[in-house]
Amino acid sequence: MNKGKIGVQMYTVKDKVADLGAYEIIRRIAELGYRAVEVSQIPMRSKNVAELKRASIDFDIKIAALSAGLEPIVPGDPGETLSSDFDKIVNDCKILDCNYLRIGMMPIHLMDDRDKIMGFIERAEAMANRLAEQEIELYYHTHHLEFQKFDGVYLLDIIKDNTTKLGFELDVHWIQRAGENPVEFVKKYKDRISLLHLKDYRIGKLDLSNVDFESWANFDDAFMSTIQFAEVGEGNLNIPAIIDAGLEAGAQYFLVEQDEQYGRDPFDCLKISAGNLRKMGYADWF
Repeated sequence: MNKGKIGVQMYTVKDKVADLGAYEIIRRIAELGYRAVEVSQIPMRSKNVAELKRASIDFDIKIAALSAGLEPIVPGDPGETLSSDFDKIVNDCKILDCNYLRIGMMPIHLMDDRDKIMGFIERAEAMANRLAEQEIELYYHTHHLEFQKFDGVYLLDIIKDNTTKLGFELDVHWIQRAGENPVEFVKKYKDRISLLHLKDYRIGKLDLSNVDFESWANFDDAFMSTIQFAEVGEGNLNIPAIIDAGLEAGAQYFLVEQDEQYGRDPFDCLKISAGNLRKMGYADWF
């Protein structure tokens, strides 16, 4: 049987980075049995790159993918981008023996204008070809915003239909939140994905403790907050069917991510997800 590699999207532990450091975070992820990570929300200063390298060797963890914007997510954002820090980002990939690079999101100020979107798509495709010369593949990560329609076509499909080199990192929670079936949608992107985010979707308990029933004050907040991120296997998604569809579509890395933990320690959440995936029959994917 063909199989993929289950890993961790480090956005899940982003709030631990400042206190623990990159090396200790990787150590704790490895203790849970994961053997691959996608690096996100860790400033790629030389110290952190060195810690990631040392940890990958010490704990036998593969740095599956790094994150970098094509351009600033909002004008003036100080973070590194491929447009201005190409050589440095490529060098980080080489140091960490990483061949996958992912764009977390299109710059927000471009997403409401089709002409601006088409310009971004052209630049992203050109960058994907430039990175290919360095043996690095470029992927675009999806949220729900890519499911807004322009002339009846999803923004995400516009990106796909106007590129050949750029790949996609599909996030099954955001596909579900956008109103699509994650299993069927993943199948549509066959041969365009190598990275898939395993992120479950849960309807949490309704908290009415702050609702004034005389005026229904705060009810909207309580109503909307029931849509939650969940540990893999603790939500409503058909995770085995999603994994099967991802494998068939070409995904190699299946990355556990949970954007919010609702008071739980993120490492505990990752432990729950790992345990559930093992129970589902994917123990040898770790």
